[in-house]
Amino acid sequence: MKASISWWDLSGSGQTIDSLRVYLREEGVQPWEQVHGMRLKFWISDRQANRWGAVMLWESTADLTAPMPPNRAAELIGYPPTHRMMTDVEAIVEGVHSGGLLDGGLAFEPVRES
Repeated sequence: MKASISWWDLSGSGQTIDSLRVYLREEGVQPWEQVHGMRLKFWISDRQANRWGAVMLWESTADLTAPMPPNRAAELIGYPPTHRMMTDVEAIVEGVHSGGLLDGGLAFEPVRES
């Protein structure tokens, strides 16, 4: 298996973690549901460092040169990821939990008024 990690430093963008959460909620997740060879994708953020990113877990046989959904995050942010890396996955373990798919993450929690 392989893992790819992409991070954007948002300090040069008009986008924020909150605006990118809206993008995920409204359109960002669904295009990735049918990507062949991708086992898992999760989006990450670090509000203190003003960073946004994604981690993808790929099957070893995945064709990483195959067409992917458009990189709307890069379009919205205005530039490619600040950091990108591809790495081998040495081991995977799943802990004891309540079962089923995760709740979807912060982008799908009720919107809090500021």
